[in-house]
Amino acid sequence: MSVKPTKTKTEPTLRDRADDVLDGARERAITAYDTARDGASAAGRKASDQLGEAPLAVLVGGIAAGAILAALLPVSRREKKLLAPVTDSLKDKASAAVSAAKDAGTARLGELGLTRDAGGEAMRSIIDGAADAFKVSAKAAATKVRGE
Repeated sequence: MSVKPTKTKTEPTLRDRADDVLDGARERAITAYDTARDGASAAGRKASDQLGEAPLAVLVGGIAAGAILAALLPVSRREKKLLAPVTDSLKDKASAAVSAAKDAGTARLGELGLTRDAGGEAMRSIIDGAADAFKVSAKAAATKVRGE
């Protein structure tokens, strides 16, 4: 009695597996490229449409996007060294402007009689008035319900 050899599937070679991996990577790269191209094209159309409809909004959006991008980029030592005087000057001017605005606002509120103490008294008066109005309203409603 002779035994026929059974045909077995041959295992894929290392080269076959590498080719499969390469083909899969190539397909994913093509898909990613197509998706990115379509997205960029759609973004371009959308930006063009918005530019026609609201050019100021697009300009502001572009400036904001640029500012965000600039904030995310690392600053080199040379840039820090060159911009340090400008940055310090801007900080000093901004601090002085905030202080001047605060002082002017506080002075004007004082002229109008809107001080912190007066504001507290006004709030207490409003709360007391609201509580009194609530009591009167509740009493009137109760009277109406009783039919008096």
